[in-house]
Amino acid sequence: MREDHKKKKGATLKLTRRKFLQVSALFTGSLYLKGGGQLSARETDDLISSLKIDYGRDTTTVCVYCSVGCGQIATTHQGKVINIEGDPDHPINQGALCSKGAAAYQIVNNERRLERVKYRAPRSDHWEEVSWKFALERIAKKVKETRDDTWVEQDEQGRVVNHTEGLAMLGCAIVNNEECYLIHKLARALGVVYLEHQARLCHSSTVAALADSFGRGAMTNHWIDIGNSDCIMVIGSNAAENHPVAFRWINEAREKRGAKLISIDPRFTRTSATADMYAPMRSGTDIAFIGGIINYVLQNRLYNKDYVAEFTNASFLINPEFRFEEGLFSGYNTADRRYNQSSWTYQKDGDGIPKRDTQLRDPDTVFQRLKEHFSRYDVATVSNVTGTSREDFMSVAETFAATGASDKAGTILYSMGTTQHTKAAKNIRTYAILQLLLGNLGIAGGGINAMRGISNVQGSTDHALLFHLLPGYMSLPTADDTSLATYLERNVAVTKDPRSVNYWQNTPNFLVSQLKAFYGEKASPENEFCYDYLPRLTQDCSFLSLVEAMYTGTIKGMLAVGTNPAVSGAQADAVRKGLDNLDWLAVADLWDTETASFWKRPGVDPADIDTEVFLLPAASSLEKEGSISNSGRWSQWRYPAISPIGEAKNDLWIIDQVFQHVRQEYAGSSAQKDQPLLNMRWEYGSNGNGPNAHEVAKEINGYDLRTGRLLSSFAELKDDGSTSSGNWIYSGSYTEEGNKAEKRGLKDPTGIGLYPDWSCAWPVNRRILYNRASCDAQGQPWDTERMVIRWDGTSWTGDVPDFPAASAPEEGLGPFIMTREGFGRLFGAEGLVDGPFPEHYEALESPVENLFSITQTNPAARLWTTEGLDIVGDPKDFPVIASTCRMCEHWQAGAMTRNLPWLAELVPDMFVEMSPSLAEDKGIRHGDKVTIVSARGRIEAYALVTKRVQPFPLNGKLYEQVALPWHFGYVGLATGDSANSLTPYIGDANTQIPEYKAFLCRIENGGLTQ
Repeated sequence: MREDHKKKKGATLKLTRRKFLQVSALFTGSLYLKGGGQLSARETDDLISSLKIDYGRDTTTVCVYCSVGCGQIATTHQGKVINIEGDPDHPINQGALCSKGAAAYQIVNNERRLERVKYRAPRSDHWEEVSWKFALERIAKKVKETRDDTWVEQDEQGRVVNHTEGLAMLGCAIVNNEECYLIHKLARALGVVYLEHQARLCHSSTVAALADSFGRGAMTNHWIDIGNSDCIMVIGSNAAENHPVAFRWINEAREKRGAKLISIDPRFTRTSATADMYAPMRSGTDIAFIGGIINYVLQNRLYNKDYVAEFTNASFLINPEFRFEEGLFSGYNTADRRYNQSSWTYQKDGDGIPKRDTQLRDPDTVFQRLKEHFSRYDVATVSNVTGTSREDFMSVAETFAATGASDKAGTILYSMGTTQHTKAAKNIRTYAILQLLLGNLGIAGGGINAMRGISNVQGSTDHALLFHLLPGYMSLPTADDTSLATYLERNVAVTKDPRSVNYWQNTPNFLVSQLKAFYGEKASPENEFCYDYLPRLTQDCSFLSLVEAMYTGTIKGMLAVGTNPAVSGAQADAVRKGLDNLDWLAVADLWDTETASFWKRPGVDPADIDTEVFLLPAASSLEKEGSISNSGRWSQWRYPAISPIGEAKNDLWIIDQVFQHVRQEYAGSSAQKDQPLLNMRWEYGSNGNGPNAHEVAKEINGYDLRTGRLLSSFAELKDDGSTSSGNWIYSGSYTEEGNKAEKRGLKDPTGIGLYPDWSCAWPVNRRILYNRASCDAQGQPWDTERMVIRWDGTSWTGDVPDFPAASAPEEGLGPFIMTREGFGRLFGAEGLVDGPFPEHYEALESPVENLFSITQTNPAARLWTTEGLDIVGDPKDFPVIASTCRMCEHWQAGAMTRNLPWLAELVPDMFVEMSPSLAEDKGIRHGDKVTIVSARGRIEAYALVTKRVQPFPLNGKLYEQVALPWHFGYVGLATGDSANSLTPYIGDANTQIPEYKAFLCRIENGGLTQ
């Protein structure tokens, strides 16, 4: 560990028993002296200072749990972690930690941690310990066997695809960026197309919706910036529960700016309890609710007129053939449940430039069509659909609409309550439209801020642990992309509009430089930089398709790193049955999990399961080095506090060893299918613990290959083979000046909490995306008090401008440089497959009919017809609405919290929240065991009868809703039935994210054994 990155504490007096008791009192109340007097503030500080541990070494790290990115200090002595506390220097958490972060001590001090490699032979009923040598050699042979048996060179149409559908890899959102990058390289070297990770199940709809709206799929602002807001709308999120440290910035805005906090949620949550206003809203009705606010803003002319005219596509003229009737957009094909999008276009002039009416009066303008579309979202209908009273809805609408003033800023915070629906991307698109109308994009205190729930889910998505992407959000080729030129022609946006920067036109520079990082000297202009080495897609390979492929026997072997789909997957029992059908499974994790021990689950006989299983002990975040990127895009460097426990290894080492062993199996092969593996550039320094994280980070950043110099930014990338970069959006993160993820400077020259010298934010250390839109047409801030950037007459100053730095305002370039048009999209002319405007549809399972049209559910949502995966409940049999939820004390699929005694003690059992009226109807008392039944399964839980949950009045009738935490499973210290045994097997139309947040069930009194 580098000396300058230790968090130093001064030498101190020894800690006597009396001083220990005295300092303990400081944390439980006031400290009184023997004579009855009380210590002064100075005396208290001096005493605390004197009690510091004088023999410990302190190491800075970043919390492993949610994506706030809190700094931690781990104190170690003789190779053991003896304390973990919040880092007081860290600008986000400022020393604070939530219950999970505070319990991280037990991740490394825990008898349940895996310390040896375990092996389960086919049909065995137990684990046996084996060596790393045995496991790696056996895994390598199984990989080769599976790959060779399932390799596809050409599809049925004769198109080259060069992939295997028999191998699958599940990556991880808590491992470091450098590890994610190597996971991706390993997968593509093997020709794997079934590559997925947790982001598919939590925020994949975020990426699709925000990219379609603004050009990038990331959180637009950052955690500290919430403190600059005048109004915070929390919808689809219980921020106080699930992002409690981030909530301090909500409180900062309220205390210092008098900001209003709005909570919109099916339950009265901890967030609701502290909010200025709470609006109960039935799960899955976000589009109806926000659509009603959009209608209110448009009808009352509360939008920011100048912003809308200058910075959005409101003035663009839409193709007159575009239609919307009875819930369907023009071009719908009932047979294949898909749209022909040819009418979802702009009218263009002879040069192919969209026509505009800057007065916004033409009936074909985006603005007028938007007004027409949302005019149906009147208060009465919105109330009948959402279950929100008219009074509550109007309070929210009036309060948030007030942020349309140029000197006001409003932000929308959301999480999985928004993202996990059949129309999830359109939920988020609705937020985007509202924020564009109000002028809340690009400004301090504004934006649409996805509250991601896993520490590196941003970075793992950036590095493309998803089937359809390459690192940096470039598409993986399809079978139709027969050459590099064909690929670029299909994927590079083209426009002749002089007002559009159209930054994606640089894709050739990004892709060629990435191929050079992948294949080094083997990649040359003569062989199209080894473009043919990339596997090509022929079908959807997202998580639900992956599980189906296991379920039906297509996938034969899988490597799963730090993920637990046996708990997190929709219709979890189907996931477990899919694992039964594998020939082999390798799991790398800190703990035994439900996925590793699927063959131990209740109700099955291990003797009937042939799957060969390898359980590989992985190092925790406190035992390895590397960077992770929080939801605000801040890439921060972790340092190892201790060496990995037992025989555990960091994920860089594990991935490296799998790669090396598999490549050895293919040594000397001349077969074309094996060349991507044999020629993959894989040259990293090693200190005995695997590849050096710094060397991997440098490869991600990229080099000028003519000089060997590290690149300073992606602006230097070329398409001629003279530069390399593993991920273009991270180019500039590790330069000749050093590793910028390590930066810990606390200067804030803007005064609005940007902290440009702390860590490194992509792209090019920009803290607020689309910040050109924070200024008017003349380049002057809408709000001088919260200035982000401004034009000083020669250049843009302040934050790193999201705009050509020397482009004068009078040039009139659009501020959204990553969209083809250069404008924020009210009308989604490209990108999403289920319509250019959002429209409310009911969930797959809903107790009511759609009041907005005769089209009941999203007509483009992905349905599965495989027997066993096609089960849909009837409201007559399952009248209660259900939604999964989270809690502060547990996290995701549970392994990282249900194995920690402190957290397991706080919440030891599975429970279901229900209203007093539902409990009374079923004769259930608080604390009783009950059974929850859906069309797909049944689980047992304790009844938590609470007024926090109330029935919804929907079109004159009351409907009950219950909430089920989804963290539980059958392995661990705290165990319980999994809520996802009940959830439906259906995906959002755009990203196939499952619909966890709105399905049907019934409640029965008594547990499964009663």
